Amino acid sequence: MKISIKKSVMAMALVVPGLMMNVASAQEYKLTVAGASPGGLWSLLGAGLDSAVKAEYPGSTVTYQTSGGGIANVAVLQRGDASLGMVEDAVLQLARDGAAPFREPVNDDIRVLAYLYTWAPMQAVMRKEFAEKHGISSFEDIAEVKPPITIAINKRDNIASNVAETMLEAIGAGPDELKSWGGDIIYAASSEQSGLLQDRRIDMLLNSLFVGQSSIMQAASSVDVKLLPLSEDTIQEVSEKTGTSAFTIPGGAYDWAPEETQTVSVSTALAVRSDMDEEMAYNLTKALYENYDKIANVHPAMESLTPEVMADVDVVPYHDGAERYLKEVGLR
Repeated sequence: MKISIKKSVMAMALVVPGLMMNVASAQEYKLTVAGASPGGLWSLLGAGLDSAVKAEYPGSTVTYQTSGGGIANVAVLQRGDASLGMVEDAVLQLARDGAAPFREPVNDDIRVLAYLYTWAPMQAVMRKEFAEKHGISSFEDIAEVKPPITIAINKRDNIASNVAETMLEAIGAGPDELKSWGGDIIYAASSEQSGLLQDRRIDMLLNSLFVGQSSIMQAASSVDVKLLPLSEDTIQEVSEKTGTSAFTIPGGAYDWAPEETQTVSVSTALAVRSDMDEEMAYNLTKALYENYDKIANVHPAMESLTPEVMADVDVVPYHDGAERYLKEVGLR
């Protein structure tokens, strides 16, 4: 009898691990991720997330859901209208602090699983003719010179617009000051800004764009432009106020910008509700980090993605399940 029991226990020891492995691999997730408008990088990232989760849990799906963007996605997550949401770090800080457009802090509701990218720098691209006429060689010079400058920033419902306004206010060139100098701010979508610069209807665009973005290249193909660097003091102040981070645009990234250019960058994270099941958050994090190449391969702009980048969010906490995985693999 004892021998029979012992054999049974040994058999179970051999069978059960395999059984458990099959159960884990059979796990399927049917998820939605709130992004922005159809098309564009965020929709491609949605496809990458789908591929990464499928690679770990066959049969799973992550469906891209159009939305108003990062600010709207916080509310989408709070309502439970999506499982995942793409949200910029600057939006996460506003949500964390309960700053406008949020009426109260939402940090208890929102957690993150990963950064998706950290390289969408704020680029101050000025017409070279205007810069030379007024002796402007840095972003801070705008406030020193007080020229009659017209600046295009993103539309008011885009977080890049909030960051741009903070940048201008940090140097003493807010909307009121600009108007007193004979200048103005124009709120325009990224797709419109290059045309405004080419037509000389604006003197500078200030927007969060990937280095080498087609809109900048298009503008530079027909009008001479200059990239303005930010001082360390401005970078620190803007980063503290907006949750952005310091960023260096490499010298030579543009033919017309041979020197390194210091600025701040808007990053985008994958956010979830804090009450997501911990094991589910753990499993999703594992799938994303161990199959990060599926996300990195969706577009050349994503080639710099690494697990180390993904694990570097500090504006709001990681979900407990994500934190557990990251500690297990030594990323936190």
